[in-house]
Order: sequence, then C-alpha cells, then structure tokens
Amino acid sequence: MGTLRYSINVTLDGSCHHEAGLPPDEESMRYWTAQVREADAMLFGRVTYELMESAWRRPASGTWPEWMRPWEVPFATAIDRARKYVVSSGLDAVDWNAELLRGDLVRQVARLKTEHARLSVGGVTLPVALAQHGLIDEYEFLVHPVVAGHGPPLLGGLTGQLRLELVDRRELRSGAVVTRYRPAS
Repeated sequence: MGTLRYSINVTLDGSCHHEAGLPPDEESMRYWTAQVREADAMLFGRVTYELMESAWRRPASGTWPEWMRPWEVPFATAIDRARKYVVSSGLDAVDWNAELLRGDLVRQVARLKTEHARLSVGGVTLPVALAQHGLIDEYEFLVHPVVAGHGPPLLGGLTGQLRLELVDRRELRSGAVVTRYRPAS
C-alpha cells in the first residue's frame, strides 16, 4: 500500500494562502523540487490544479516565461512532467499529464494508493476531506518565519482533533522549518 503525503507551505500563524507573503527562495524551491521528483503522482483539487497549472505548466512555445528565475526552472520542469490526479465535480476534463477523478473519494484514493508507492497532495480544501477519512499517511509543513494575519488556515474545517507525532525536522537557512508528521497511534 502506498503512502499519501500532504505537503504545504504555511506561515507561523497557520495561513496556507499562496499570497500570504511566502515568496520562494532557492533553498525552498530545491526542497520542493526534490519532493515532486520523489512522488509517483500528485493529487490536487480543482483550485490547486488550476493555480499550479497557470504558474508551472510549460508554455506551448517550450520557453519558460521571463518572470521565472533560473532556480525555479527545475521545479517547473519537475511539476510539469509529474503525473497528476484532479478531484473535481466542476471540471469536465483535464490535461497537463492529469486524470480527472470522480465518484467516491475514499475509494478513488484507496485505488491510487495501491497503484503508486508515493502520492503527494497539496492545497487547502481537498486535504481536509482526506484527513477526515484518515487517508493521509504523512503531513509535511514548510513553516515560514512570516505572520500573514490573513488567509485560509491549515486544515481549516477539520471536524475533529488530529493527533500527530514528529517524524522529521529540518531547518533551512531562511529560518523556515520543514516538519514531517504521521498520525499518532
């Protein structure tokens, strides 16, 4: 059975909004690039899929946009090539190496966990549903030394307490800290 890891950037006050003052730096981008490369496939909800696609999909010209810094290109290349699954009732179709998932979420994710050794999920809404059903095997948070004061909270809407045990911790030069947890037994 494969492992599903929830990975996300988060501020000290628990905001997961991509515009909450979490600008990428070279070290964090190298970290996320390695995580994307290690995953067999990525799982997204509609909003995260569309956000990631708009930022990181290779343009039809084959040339990365001018705004992209050279140290962001490896991440863009890795996520562009990654296998993706999209959970959405609002989309009719997806592309960008993606498959649309419909129907019973628990059954669909259980199937993916038998087909892939390592799945990665990001975003804000979908991970709450996955956590509610006990489908997330690892939680990975890159906590930035920023207090946003706004934005969606980490796992906001979770109806019960989620007890976790620390598995790994790593400090980055920027002051950000990567923490990895698994559900406590």
